[in-house]
Amino acid sequence: RMGKRRCVPPLEPKLAAGCCGVKKPKLSGSGTHSHGNQTTTVPGSSSGPLQNHQHTDGNNGRENVSDLTLGPGNSPVTRMNPTSGALSPLTRPNGTANSPKNLVVTAEMCCYCFDVLYCHLYGFPQPRLPRFTNDPYPLFVTWKTGRDKRLRGCIGTFSAMNLHSGLREYTLTSALKDSRFPPLTREELPKLFCSVSLLTNFEDASDYLDWEVGIHGIRIEFINEKGVKRTATYLPEVAKEQDWDQIQTIDSLLRKGGFKAPITNDFRKTIKLTRYRSEKVTISYAEYMASRQHCFQNGTLHAPPLYNHYS
Repeated sequence: RMGKRRCVPPLEPKLAAGCCGVKKPKLSGSGTHSHGNQTTTVPGSSSGPLQNHQHTDGNNGRENVSDLTLGPGNSPVTRMNPTSGALSPLTRPNGTANSPKNLVVTAEMCCYCFDVLYCHLYGFPQPRLPRFTNDPYPLFVTWKTGRDKRLRGCIGTFSAMNLHSGLREYTLTSALKDSRFPPLTREELPKLFCSVSLLTNFEDASDYLDWEVGIHGIRIEFINEKGVKRTATYLPEVAKEQDWDQIQTIDSLLRKGGFKAPITNDFRKTIKLTRYRSEKVTISYAEYMASRQHCFQNGTLHAPPLYNHYS
């Protein structure tokens, strides 16, 4: 089954969202679903067609990424940001499928995110504009920490933003304003991993199963038991990392979006689903330091402002 392809997602106010996960939750206790002869239970998550987000917290329109072990009562919430911006998927060079030579995302984008965070934490002037493309993309910045790469912050936007300003904004938002975590500190820098995800190829799916695990990110829109429109999203890697099938992923997203009623197959059929792809790159702090070693004096942390790198 093929979904209806959209060159450009619908126009909407600037929208921030969270859509990553880390720990594998126990698939029990958060709502039972059945598919054929299969019955499974899942916790909560977030995605949907690119429409209005109705559930709000105090995060200036940003929907924080949810640790998948959280139940619906702790699910992140979203609201529309009054700043308007167009959602635009990124057409791939020459219309080709994912291939390394055609990727827009680069490790330098992660280095720039580290630059922005480093300068903020040490009180240096923010880095000058980088040299990579400043084309507009929907984007996410994710921070993980430690050998087991625990989620430490992840926030992004489905509104296309110019990369220079978008990465700078969401670097600090994800590092300092993810409501489930305290702000990142200097002491944590050496253990950090930074990922940049650029979202591409948005398509209207024909139904809630019209997507592939490990290939597509999904964003669902649904009407909850109170008649309120909700949305939730996962980046493409999440379902695969959690070893979920399509039904488990959908039900997890419903719970993440705050749906508390029993999940039936008839209800799943009412979901509007948008699928998308993403380009992602991840680097560690050690790799970042190696790329910036000429900016540091004698390898110490108290270095000159890293914006000299772009001068």
